[in-house]
Amino acid sequence: MRALPNMTVVACCDAEEMKRFMDASLAWKGPIYIRLAKGGDPVVSRPENGFAIGKAITMRDSMSRTPVVLMTTGVMTTNALKAADILHEEGIDTSVVHFHTIKPMDSAAVIEHARSARLVVTIEEGIAIGGFGSAVTDILVDELGPHMPWMKRIALPDSFSKNYGVQNDLFEVYGLSPKQIARTVIDKVGILGA
Repeated sequence: MRALPNMTVVACCDAEEMKRFMDASLAWKGPIYIRLAKGGDPVVSRPENGFAIGKAITMRDSMSRTPVVLMTTGVMTTNALKAADILHEEGIDTSVVHFHTIKPMDSAAVIEHARSARLVVTIEEGIAIGGFGSAVTDILVDELGPHMPWMKRIALPDSFSKNYGVQNDLFEVYGLSPKQIARTVIDKVGILGA
């Protein structure tokens, strides 16, 4: 959907954020593609963070000068926040930035958080090709070029699932559970020598 001209693409992290998005969508000009969760997801959004189409929300801000930054969208934001808690226990300072709008992407937020990061990890429950991680990568290549941080994209493979079940079970199959996300980050940080 990102490739369609003038298409807005939104993936809220929970039902409360979806309500805020619906209010914001009333005055929006043009078509909007909305990726919905199945419902019943924990509420992690906060009304005080507001909501504006095309504006990312920092859900957890690092105290480090060179943090790991988890950039995420939709219901993966919940798993990213839990993974950040695990990483904190392992001594890895982590920011979590939620992009409820994948198009138009908040380029300024991508650049601001990535500029000093030692590692940027994108997390999505969609296929990696042409998805959220690709959008982040495009921005970083165009804006930071050879000065962009190391990246890791966590997403679904380019294949049909051979597994069926509840959402959390499928997260486990595809490495999208909080523990698996944290393990991927720990492994990548170890490779970087940080």
